[in-house]
Amino acid sequence: MDQRGAGRSTPLGEVRNNTTEHLIADLELLRTQLGIARWHVFGGSWGSTLALSYAQACPDRCIGLILRGIFLMRRSEIDWFLHGMRTIFPEAWTNFVNFLPPEERGDLLESYYRRLTSPDHAIRMGAARVWSMYEGACSTLLPSPELLSASGEDNHALSLARIEAHYFRNNLFTPENRLLDRIDRIRHIPAVIVQGRYDIVCPIMSADELHRAWPEADYNVVPDAGHSAMEPGIRSALVAATERFRNLT
Repeated sequence: MDQRGAGRSTPLGEVRNNTTEHLIADLELLRTQLGIARWHVFGGSWGSTLALSYAQACPDRCIGLILRGIFLMRRSEIDWFLHGMRTIFPEAWTNFVNFLPPEERGDLLESYYRRLTSPDHAIRMGAARVWSMYEGACSTLLPSPELLSASGEDNHALSLARIEAHYFRNNLFTPENRLLDRIDRIRHIPAVIVQGRYDIVCPIMSADELHRAWPEADYNVVPDAGHSAMEPGIRSALVAATERFRNLT
C-alpha cells in the first residue's frame, strides 16, 4: 500500500485530508475490498508508527506485526531529526540548514513546510530534494551512493519530504506516549521488532522503550546496521521474520 500522497498514490504529496485516522480508514477499506478477514501488518520507520496505530485501532484484524526502525511520533524524535542528527552527521545537517537563508533557520520545520507547500514548483522541489537527501545521507551505517541518488529523485523526494513535514507539524499524538500507553490492546498479537543498532534517523531508544513496554514481542537488534531496510543485516532479519510468520494464521 502506498499511503495518501506517497508512492503511486495520487495526487502526489497531497497533505489535505491526510491524518493517521484517514490512513487507518484507508487500510480498513483496502482490507475489506480485497476480502481479507485478517492479515499481517508490516511497517518500517513512519510505517512502524502507522502499523502500531492501525493494530491498536483494529487488533482483531491483525495476525502478526513486523516492525522496523521504530518511530513513535513524539516531539523528542522530531527534534532529533531536525537538530540532533548533526551530532553524528554534521556535514549532512549543515547542507540541510544552509539551504535556507539565515533569517529562516530559527524554525527549520516551519521554514521547510512553507517551502514544501509553496505554489511554486521550483521552490517545492528544491526544498524536497534537500530534505530527502539529508535523510538519505543519515540512513545507512556506511555511505550509500545508490540510496543518496534515489533520495534525490523528484517523485520520491517530493512525497517523502512533504508528507514527513506535514505529519511532524500537524499530527503529533495526544497524549504523546499514546502508542506505548495502548500496548495492552495488542499485547497478544505475535510481533517482531527489528532495529539497527546505529539507526540515526530513528534512534534505538524508541525501539528499546517499545520493547520494555511490550516484552512479549521478539526484539532483534541488528549490530551492524543503521536505518535503511536495504542494509544487509536489516533485510535478512526482516526476511527471517516474514518466513516465520508465513504459516501463522
